[in-house]
Amino acid sequence: MTTGKKPAPGKPNATDQRKGVVIFSIITVVVVAGCVGAALIRDDDSSTVVPPPTTTERADTVSILARAAESQGICYGWQLKDRFARVEVVNVGSNLGDGVSVEDNPACPRWVRVTGSINYTPQSSESNDTAYITVGGSDDFTRADLRAVERGLERFGLDEDAFIDEPGWAVTRAAVSLPLLLAETGAVSPAPMATAAPAATPAALPDAGSDLWRDRWGYLLAVAGLLLLTALLVAVGVWQRRRQLRQEAEREQQAAARRDQLLAPAQRTRKPRRTPEGR
Repeated sequence: MTTGKKPAPGKPNATDQRKGVVIFSIITVVVVAGCVGAALIRDDDSSTVVPPPTTTERADTVSILARAAESQGICYGWQLKDRFARVEVVNVGSNLGDGVSVEDNPACPRWVRVTGSINYTPQSSESNDTAYITVGGSDDFTRADLRAVERGLERFGLDEDAFIDEPGWAVTRAAVSLPLLLAETGAVSPAPMATAAPAATPAALPDAGSDLWRDRWGYLLAVAGLLLLTALLVAVGVWQRRRQLRQEAEREQQAAARRDQLLAPAQRTRKPRRTPEGR
């Protein structure tokens, strides 16, 4: 009775290798799906984030409002809100500095502030983006005067569309327009507006193109790399399987050849039996 050879200890056979390739391929597919989902979720979330004013816009606005406040004796400020964000206030500032509010501030007994409330909806939503612009002030200003300032902002192109397209620039541009518009109502004396010239030039718009390709190129490259790795592993698995089949076929041929070699001598030495007549 013959027994087959046992595989050498510590050397994985082809079946174990195929199982490892399959398991690794499944893990790779799961990782790829996770990266794609994270990229899509992140892209959808980023499309609803309200961007704050740039550092330059905030610094220039504070400088202009500081000179207007010194001339007119009124504090001017701005506030940008994301209506549906967890942290509603995106940015606030005034003639006292970036991040300093004029409302309920002891240094500002008289104040006026413009507020832009932005609502960005996801690209998959059928609802449109919206913006609400309001002007508030201390109790010594009438609602009619503040409402006139709100309407005056539209003359400078600071309407709902401007706040939706460039909320950071629009809210700071509206803030530097407050001294002039408030003076038009007669509530305060005019202030020199030559200092508002630096803020008259809007910030450059971002390059046109797909947000997915421009902002998520790292995710897409990672996904492409994982897909190539998966294809390579599958190809290796197929090659190993074919190699195993060839080896099994060769072993069967060798075993058949050895059986033929063992049977051939016995057939050659066998002699025919003689009968008594043949003696």
